[in-house]
Amino acid sequence: MMRLRLLAVAVVLIGLGVRVRAEVSPSSMFGDHMVLQRGMTVPVWGKAEPGETVTVTFAGQAVSATAGADGRWRADLPALDASPEGRTLTIQGKTSAISFVDVLVGEVWICSGQSNMQYGWGTESHPMFNWGGDAELAALVPDARQRPVRSYHVPVNVSFSPEENSKGVWSTDVSGSAIAFGFSYYLQKALELPVAVIVTCWGSSSIEGWMPRELTGELPHFKATMDAFDASTNTQSRVQAAIDRGVRPGNVFIRKQPNLLYNAMLHPVIPYASRGLVWYQGEANADQPEQYAQSLPVWIRRLRTEWGRDDFFALGVMLPGFGEDDGRPDAKSWAWFREAQMKGLDLPHAAVVNTVDLGDAKNIHPSDKEPIARRLSLLARESVYQEKVNGKGPVYGGVAVKGNQMTITFKHADGLKTLDGGDPKGFWLADAQGAWHPAKAVIEGTMVILQADGVESPKACRYAWSGKPDVNLVNESNLPAYPFRTGD
Repeated sequence: MMRLRLLAVAVVLIGLGVRVRAEVSPSSMFGDHMVLQRGMTVPVWGKAEPGETVTVTFAGQAVSATAGADGRWRADLPALDASPEGRTLTIQGKTSAISFVDVLVGEVWICSGQSNMQYGWGTESHPMFNWGGDAELAALVPDARQRPVRSYHVPVNVSFSPEENSKGVWSTDVSGSAIAFGFSYYLQKALELPVAVIVTCWGSSSIEGWMPRELTGELPHFKATMDAFDASTNTQSRVQAAIDRGVRPGNVFIRKQPNLLYNAMLHPVIPYASRGLVWYQGEANADQPEQYAQSLPVWIRRLRTEWGRDDFFALGVMLPGFGEDDGRPDAKSWAWFREAQMKGLDLPHAAVVNTVDLGDAKNIHPSDKEPIARRLSLLARESVYQEKVNGKGPVYGGVAVKGNQMTITFKHADGLKTLDGGDPKGFWLADAQGAWHPAKAVIEGTMVILQADGVESPKACRYAWSGKPDVNLVNESNLPAYPFRTGD
């Protein structure tokens, strides 16, 4: 109400020709109940009168910055220790100030992607996530609400140019996204400090939708996509019409366009201090695995540049089982795209959670989100927080051939076994002519020895190489073996 009164006074004064000073205005990323990232510099930014000095005060520290000619300012708080105590952060300009209360310090993650990131944990979820549901995760919500687990949801939107703000708000409630909620809950239980997720996702969106236009200089296929978008006045008119009406969650056409989601739903988040990105996306790009393998690392490196941190972590979610096929490794399936995901995240400070044993052959939106969230937290604990936990399943380590046998060596394979106590499933061998044969597999230590009827000299192996593979190979932590192929 006070802000409205000040605005009304300003309008009157402007009408009388009186120059009115702009109030200090922080980014929309800052608000009551927010969580600040521990252990690293915390940028605080916004707009003010050009030349104005802005001071940010929090936890006994005060830092100042001067607004540039464009009114932008940024002040960086020194690294903070984790704290579940709600404290006040104050941003003070020359003539105005704003304070945010109940501010915690802990771990912050960005959670983004398409519909399977948007999939909710139950009907009580945020309206953006009120479809779908995972009973196991829903049962955890009452306990999570007693813990310092918080969320920020970026509303769906598009823009032709990068936006500085969104209409998101911080909440003391858990995220409505099943994956984001489960990940934050399990991580909080393990780390015993505040955890927050900033959720920005939209179903049907491709990776190109989340890319800044500048990446056209590095990715020829993205340049072709942007050129086609720029040349289509009809497409741009449809997008503008949707913006004029008010962007609605159900508009599939606009969320499929390149660059627009980055501008409206990711750019406003940058450079909010966070540990990294949880990325569950790929269904919209599953028919272009080669392009995706090129795009993903280029995009991740770009985000690291924008956040100003080489160690901005990327946790990718492998696409789970989907598609009805006969399990053959030479058929068209998501297996090739899963390989692209693993190649694309073959970077420092990056990892992929294996979901090949999950999913639904007939439903592209499977309900088994709890195992993915739990595995994400384990992977983060091992790879990011350096805990002595096993966050990965068995990973292909090498191959040797002797006679009609092929021996596969695995890493992360202590206690290598099968869940059902039977022989390992999902292995295929190629003969000298390149024909594929189902293989009989036997475990020996951290190795699997393969042979197949009719294959005298195996030339290649593929494991879990189909849309919805039937697999049972795990390590002592019951984490599934990652799919792989040898040879061409």
